[in-house]
Amino acid sequence: MFHKTNLQDWEAVVQKQLKTDDIYSVLSKENLEGILIKPYYDKVSKPLENLPKVAESTHLVSAYHESSEDNAFAFLLDHNVEGLMEKALFVNNKDLAEHISLEEENTYFSLIDLFSEDEKGEINEQLGKELLAKNFNRNIGINVALHQNAGASIVQQLAYSLGKAKELTEIFGAEILKKIVFRVALGSNYFFEIGKIRALKLVFNQLSKEFGFDEIPFIFAETSLRNKSKSDAENNLIRSTLELSAAMIGGADAVFSNDYKMENAGSLSEEISFKQQVVLAYESIINVFDDAGNGSYYIENLTKQFAEKSWKLFLEMEDEGGYCTLLKTGKIQKDIYEQALKEQNWVAEGKIKLIGVNLYPKLEVTKTAEEMYDPSKITVVRLAEMFE
Repeated sequence: MFHKTNLQDWEAVVQKQLKTDDIYSVLSKENLEGILIKPYYDKVSKPLENLPKVAESTHLVSAYHESSEDNAFAFLLDHNVEGLMEKALFVNNKDLAEHISLEEENTYFSLIDLFSEDEKGEINEQLGKELLAKNFNRNIGINVALHQNAGASIVQQLAYSLGKAKELTEIFGAEILKKIVFRVALGSNYFFEIGKIRALKLVFNQLSKEFGFDEIPFIFAETSLRNKSKSDAENNLIRSTLELSAAMIGGADAVFSNDYKMENAGSLSEEISFKQQVVLAYESIINVFDDAGNGSYYIENLTKQFAEKSWKLFLEMEDEGGYCTLLKTGKIQKDIYEQALKEQNWVAEGKIKLIGVNLYPKLEVTKTAEEMYDPSKITVVRLAEMFE
């Protein structure tokens, strides 16, 4: 039998090792999310129930290549490919969605987002109607990977996911909640990103209950571009592996690896990027669990904090007119800009460490944080661009 260590026992050991009674000031760690992190967890109040996913087993999604047709069972499609059978196909191009010929043996998911993401604050209703007329398993994409890559916080990403879903219900009716794919990008903060995926399940389910449903979100998770560097591809590969692992443990329904090479990418680097998923899935089998993070005190605590904070922000957005209205006023763009600037300055100050970029750097600073961002636009910006 293992001896259970209570909080007081742990504190006594750490006080002795650190030679101070004030251990929490030493062990506390600031974060950009405003999340309270404790150095030790011995319980969780009101444990969460298992947070299921839609897919029975996480789809390992590859960019399409003829050579991978026999070995991959899910593809991200930007152009039409005929003759595929018994595949899960994630349609990533609105022109393709309009003309793709459907095979009964395949399953189809749309990643196409209808929002303009600019000061126009528009939703392409006609495109939405055309997509909903298709015999897809899921017809409409909600892209918040863009927001993550532009520098939005996790709380903002989750609130924007809900805001966009709510806008769609007002145009297409509440049934649209059953036809959405959430596209998210995962960064390097491993446990935070696991909590993000799980929190999205909580808050979306809560939103669906407002309309009389009990829905689970379908989550397509991809590796981030924000923390990748042109000059350090090997470290990009390590970061992507952690991001994919977080997605699977968090319970994503599909995962996709963007090419780990920012320059000189090719079929080999694309294949290596995809095979990260294969190794994780077949060596650890984490892709088959509904909710592998369930029962972890730390992850449960993070999940609840992200869910509570993002729901609060979502309600504040609704009080101010909703997601599209806030795009038109420029508030969404400005909020992301301010958050991105904080993160970039943390990189400049060394509070966020990127090996090969600002830790053991190969390059010198070439531009300031203010030069990298535009407060009026939601634009993908890599943190390493400061040094490139």
